[in-house]
Amino acid sequence: MIVVAKVIVVYESKYGNTKPVAETITEGMSKSEGIETVIKELTDVDPNKITDYDAILIGSPNHYGGPTKGIKEFIERLGKLHLEGKLYAVFDTYLGKKSDYFFERAVKKMEKTINEKVPALKQIASGLSIKVQGMKGPIMEGELPKCKEFGKKIAIQLKA
Repeated sequence: MIVVAKVIVVYESKYGNTKPVAETITEGMSKSEGIETVIKELTDVDPNKITDYDAILIGSPNHYGGPTKGIKEFIERLGKLHLEGKLYAVFDTYLGKKSDYFFERAVKKMEKTINEKVPALKQIASGLSIKVQGMKGPIMEGELPKCKEFGKKIAIQLKA
């Protein structure tokens, strides 16, 4: 198999909901020939190896209306790397109650921060926001298929 693009999916998961989202996105990408994916919990990521990848996907739970502190720090560190020509996309999980107040809150903040702090990175897809039922989950029914489609869409973009 000829590798067209190498993708790293980096996530932080407070209660375990962001992990299956990251895994399902990765699964969606892996169906596409030529896309090599690696998935890593934030604590297992070597920032110096990020430049080895063509695309970086970053996932965070919505934590007080934004990404986690760890993800914020990770994005800050990306700003110190040479990432010209690299692509990114972000995703979050949020607590869906009666309103969707937190829908895309962390996604939008991550996108804004990346555009400010890591201007060399170019966005490959609009962020994905996945609803969970309670603070500790589970992920709402019908949300995981969106993750697989998100992964497929990114794989198609990478091959274009």
